[in-house]
Amino acid sequence: DGFLRSRGLGAALVPPLSLVADSRGIYYDPDRESDLEQLIAQPLPPGGHARAAALIARLRRAALTKYNLPGTMPTIPRDGRRVILVPGQVEDDASIRLGAGAERSNLALLARTRAENPDALIVWKPHPDVEAGLRPGAVESARLEGLADITATGAPAAALIDAADEVWTITSTLGFEALVRGKPVTTLGAPFYAGWGLTRDLGPIPARRTTRPDLETLVHAALIAYPRYRDPLSNLPCPVEAAADRLADPATPPQAPTLRWLAKLQGAFSTHSG
Repeated sequence: DGFLRSRGLGAALVPPLSLVADSRGIYYDPDRESDLEQLIAQPLPPGGHARAAALIARLRRAALTKYNLPGTMPTIPRDGRRVILVPGQVEDDASIRLGAGAERSNLALLARTRAENPDALIVWKPHPDVEAGLRPGAVESARLEGLADITATGAPAAALIDAADEVWTITSTLGFEALVRGKPVTTLGAPFYAGWGLTRDLGPIPARRTTRPDLETLVHAALIAYPRYRDPLSNLPCPVEAAADRLADPATPPQAPTLRWLAKLQGAFSTHSG
């Protein structure tokens, strides 16, 4: 899947508007160089910087993220504490298996974040696949005591990022979305957007990531040059700007809800694939 995917979950079998194919590796495996890394390290083509800047403004304006799920924002008090957003992940996901550092679970992520930020207001956002009961990674409410001040169940990702002062994550794509929105990001693993000087990295970053691109270069690589997009109405290839317009339009139809049972079966097989 690309990083602007759909209005709904892949685990719920909502089809993607974007896909990536990588001839060198894949973006979530830091052990191998990927086409995305090559694109991030290259100079932008003519007009590329302006196009990426316009795309960043469009994403912020339309509150677009990977899944674009509706939801309700929790009340986040403004009492002088730094607000740290901690996005949950699917714990058997390839990005965790291949890209995590010492912390390899949501509970460990929360514990590390709290240990290093004892006075912060921590907002815990469970992964939507986990909330939907389709993938593993749930944290029992009793175990959240002392680690998270607010659990943002069913909250929209873009609004949560806007309300936060910073984001702590292992490898979540939400960290990239926070960079797009100008928020400081701390990584404990090695996601594709870490190691380029745009994040605070506490995980095992590949030594080959020595280039220092700006945000527009990262966005151009990840959202313009790397994925391929499909218009869900015409079924024809389209540029990222057209895909963004479709994702921002609530009239764009998602996948039929009758496939939910098949999505749960698919998740069960994925979890026990070994």
